[in-house]
Amino acid sequence: MMIISKNKGTKFDQSSYDSFFNNIEYNIRELGYGDVSVNKKMKDYNKILYDILLKLQDPKFNEFKINKKLIFTYFSELESLEEEKYVFFEDYFLNFYNFCFELPLDSMIREAINFKKSYGST
Repeated sequence: MMIISKNKGTKFDQSSYDSFFNNIEYNIRELGYGDVSVNKKMKDYNKILYDILLKLQDPKFNEFKINKKLIFTYFSELESLEEEKYVFFEDYFLNFYNFCFELPLDSMIREAINFKKSYGST
């Protein structure tokens, strides 16, 4: 959604960004990690997020195409899966990207939840 905001020439809403990271922090704390561990993990997750944001789109393509090498960096288990399962993974994110690109930015997050429900049920 951050990439789509950038491609549309607008800034990603700060409250959505804050909510995203507050949710991650809350879930880490629910797993039983303490303050020091949570802070370290949040710093690591923030670095990973920006690495993905900067490298997600494969520069060899004009249209949005997922950088397979980057995906295997963070999701190494996908590399050993059958090609069909990776194609499903890639297809899901490309469809999500196209779905979100058509939405107005102020409703993107709410509608993304609906996409997850409808795409996951097929």
